[in-house]
Formats: sequence, structure tokens, C-alpha cells
Amino acid sequence: MKQLSKRVQLLLGFTLFSMFFGAGNLIFPPGVGAQAGTLTWPAMAGMAVSAVGLPVLGVVAVARSGGLRALGDRVHPIFSKVFTVVAYLAIGPCLAIPRTASTSFEMAVPPFVGPEAPLGLLQVLYSLAFFALALVVALRPEKLTDRLGKIMCPILLALIVVTFVGSLVNPLEGYGPPQSKLYAAAPVTRGFLDGYQTMDTIAALVFGIIIALNIRARGVENDRDVVRYTVRSGWLAGVLLLVVYAMLAHIGALSGGAFPGATNGAVVLTNLIPALFGTPGSVLLAAIFVIACFNVCVGLICSCAEYFNELCPRLSYRAWAVLFAAVSMLIANAGLDMILKVSSPALSIIYPVAIALITLSFFQRWLEGRRLVYPVTILLTGVASILYTMRDLKVLPAAVSEVLGAVPLAAQGLGWLIPALVGAALGLLLSGRPKTGKET
Repeated sequence: MKQLSKRVQLLLGFTLFSMFFGAGNLIFPPGVGAQAGTLTWPAMAGMAVSAVGLPVLGVVAVARSGGLRALGDRVHPIFSKVFTVVAYLAIGPCLAIPRTASTSFEMAVPPFVGPEAPLGLLQVLYSLAFFALALVVALRPEKLTDRLGKIMCPILLALIVVTFVGSLVNPLEGYGPPQSKLYAAAPVTRGFLDGYQTMDTIAALVFGIIIALNIRARGVENDRDVVRYTVRSGWLAGVLLLVVYAMLAHIGALSGGAFPGATNGAVVLTNLIPALFGTPGSVLLAAIFVIACFNVCVGLICSCAEYFNELCPRLSYRAWAVLFAAVSMLIANAGLDMILKVSSPALSIIYPVAIALITLSFFQRWLEGRRLVYPVTILLTGVASILYTMRDLKVLPAAVSEVLGAVPLAAQGLGWLIPALVGAALGLLLSGRPKTGKET
């Protein structure tokens, strides 16, 4: 029986961290620090739950269930296929992959060219080179541990640590007061909700397939061992995320004190890092963004190509990878603002469903034989998420919006939680006792 060394297990954790840690992960923690100010650490406690805890649990849930499709089948085979496709497209070519190129371009090119530079042409050339290089790496998904885990992740961590040490040596004005009323009133809840925007809980549902592939490439064939090492990789990646988020939140809180009014994470970093390091700070910031976005881009192309090759094997893995890289490059140049405008409502629907699905998986031991719990819970969660998204888009009648607003936790952005709990209770009631006549 093949066993992996501690070093290889560490590299697998680095690889998964690299696949998680992209543009959103860089932007949102310092943004939280800038907005929360002296309440940064309560806010980060909430963010740690949604941006670290849930993604780790997602990796564990999918690994223990035998894959996202098997987990979704507990609801219904049709739901499994639809939800899986939607999840892959949402974090793939429809949003997250194009965002890696657009965000890294904004941080790496405009600050170093003059105001008269043809930014449109430069963006096309940059995205062409960015996706071409990402595709070359993605064509060998079983080698990601060697390329991301051994090389890219340590470089990225070193650059972030250098930035953090600089903020300790020169703390500027210290933490500022909370700049957001939402953070001042409920920092933990607000941090939890802002953690959604990293999209890592959805990503966790699809990254397991690549980690498992890398584990098998190391000679591990036993399914139980593959699951065990995948889970360990998830926990290690979670620890790294938590430490890095804490560093970035501290940097953001300092920025809020020194540059009040800058609440966007990108602006926070753009203000603070050059203030700490001078002109080299801009180069340091650009390198951090490019490496982080590149790592995530590679991981997402691999994951999406693996899944769609399995779903439609008429196209090879390589063909799917080329297709996703090409489509993502086109969308990246079409404008990120429009992508976010179209995709954000979809994410607000997918996220609660993903959370409910992950949560139920950890109670599977007690749910065996109670076949209606998953379908009813996911149905009510999904309906509630759709209704609240429609309310936010202002397409519902005022009377319906008022009713939705009266649901407990709706004001905190968690209006779907009560319907999810009602669905679980109703599913248990309708299922009755397991047919085996005993608890499993």
C-alpha cells in the first residue's frame, strides 16, 4: 500500500492553497480590515467561517462522498448534473477564470505605463500571454503539485510575508475606526457575508478532483487513502488561508488608519504597499497579484476540463482545456464589470445551496434511509435563494419583498437559512423512520 511522505502531503496542501488563493482572496480580507478598523478581528472571525471553514468542509464533504456528482445524487440525478454544470461554469469561464486575467492586468500593467498608453491593446496582449502560459501548465494536471506546490506557492507566500513584515516594521497610523456602519453594528455577521465573495466554497466542490488526480499520480491507488490524503490537503490549505487572511486583514486595517475612505481591497493594497516600500512596492504588489491569479487560473482550467471531459468524452481533456482558455480570454476582454453584473445573481443563488448540501453531508450517517431530507432541504433553500436574489434585483412586487424582509435573518443576508432548516425538518418528518428499522 503506497503511503505519501510528509513532504508530499505538504506539497499537496500548498497546491490546493494555490488553487484557492486568487484575486478575490487578495482583495477581500484587506477590504474587511479597512472597513472594520478596530473591529477587524471580530469581522475576520466571521469571514474565517465562510471563507476558510466552509471551503475546507466542502473539500472534506466531496472527498468523503465520492465526488460532487455523488453528493448531488443524494438530492436527485437531474439536480446533480444541473448543479454541477452550473457550479463549474460559475467558477470557470463565466466568471472566475476571466477575472484572474482582468484583475491581474489592472494591478500589473496600468500602474507602469503612461496615461496615453493603449490599454485596450495592452489588455488583449496581456490576456493572450496569460492564458497561453496557463494553458501550457494546465495541460498536465497531474503535475500541478510539482509546479504550483513546489514553485509558485512558496514564492507567493514569501511575497505576502515580506509585505506583512513591512507593515509590522512601519505600522503607519495604526488601526483606524470602523468606516462601515455595517461593520460597526455587526462585524461578525458582516465578515461572514463578505466571505462569500471569495467563491471558495463553490471552488472547493470542484477542486477535489484535481487533488485526487495528483495523489493517484504519486502511486496511491486505494480509494480510502485518496480520500484521506485529500482531506488532509484541505485542512492544510485551510490553515494557510487563515494565516494569510489574518496578515492581509492587518494590512488593510493599517491602511484604513493611514488612508481613510479607501474601502476597496485593491485600492487599500495600492495605497499601502507603495507607502511601505516606495516604488518597489508597486512591483511587489503586481507580482503578488499575477502569481495568485495565475495559480487559480490554472487550477480552474484543469478542474473544468477534467469534469467536462468526463461529462462529454468526445472532446479530449486537452480540447476542453483549450476551449475554456480561449473562451475565458474573450470574456476577460469583454469587460469584467459586465461579467460581475450578470454572474453575481447566479452566485447568490448557488452559494446557499452549496452550503446546505455540504452541511447535510456531515449528517449522512443519520440520514441514511431518509431519502426526502436532501430533496426537500435543497428545494426550499433554492427557492428562497432565488426569491431573495429577485428581491435584491427589485423585480418582485413590493408586497412580496416586504414578506421576504420579515423572515428572521433576512436583514443580515441570511433569509434562506430558516427555509433550509424548515426543509430539513420537513424532510425528516415526511421520510419517517428508515426502512431498515434502525438508525444508521
